[in-house]
Amino acid sequence: MRALRVVGIHEDGKSIVLEDPARHERFLLPADERLRAAARGDLTRLGQIEIELESQMRPREIQARIRAGESVQQVATAAGVPEQRVERFAYPVLLERSRIAELAQGAHPVREDGPDVRTLGEVVAYAFGVRGQDYGSAEWDAWKGDDGKWVVALRWQTGRSDMSAHWSFAPGAHGGTVTVLDEQAEDLLDPQRTPRALRAVEPEPLPVAEPEQPVLAAEEPAEPEAAAPEVPAEPEPKPALPVKPGPPPKSKSKKNHPAVPAWEDVLLGVRSQRG
Repeated sequence: MRALRVVGIHEDGKSIVLEDPARHERFLLPADERLRAAARGDLTRLGQIEIELESQMRPREIQARIRAGESVQQVATAAGVPEQRVERFAYPVLLERSRIAELAQGAHPVREDGPDVRTLGEVVAYAFGVRGQDYGSAEWDAWKGDDGKWVVALRWQTGRSDMSAHWSFAPGAHGGTVTVLDEQAEDLLDPQRTPRALRAVEPEPLPVAEPEQPVLAAEEPAEPEAAAPEVPAEPEPKPALPVKPGPPPKSKSKKNHPAVPAWEDVLLGVRSQRG
């Protein structure tokens, strides 16, 4: 690499004239912001200028997106620059987020009857202990929401499921307060409460279409079967009328007739005993 020496300022007043001492060749170097930052030894400003030249995202926007919860990788991908160039601007903001997450653990959860006397960190640690979960593997984070308020998040893993709970943090006296933002955060504030489990919603059964009946050729109507003759019902017997008793029959008196002897009696000369 050849060394150049400064000859002076060009007549346009915007460039510096450099010369190669060996070949006496002269060069023009624009006296821009990058040159001024290099002359001051301001490496941070040099990095900002490089990002501005390589992408449309300014350093202030990078920090705003990091403060809003994005990661270095997400911002670098959006800016189209290497992660190393984003980290130098993201580092102070990441420290701020970590500090807010730490302060929120000392805040007091707001309940129906007012702020809890215990801190958020104490309540959550107790809830993990009651449920037999590893609180040491949980990770705290914080970022600023769209409304300008800090959101505090806790992430952990249960089995193969990634869980997270969120609170709204309001810094203030005695550590400030936190308010639940979702069901997971509400469950952690009540250790005796059974966590809500996801239920699979079964789809409603579709109506079964009735099979279409095949259309048959018209057939001649069959002759109706002769109906069996109806047997007339026997009329109910009418009650017999009472018969009035008549006068008793008169006994016939025998008339006294003279006895006539039979012919054998006359023949034999025997008197008949008939009377």
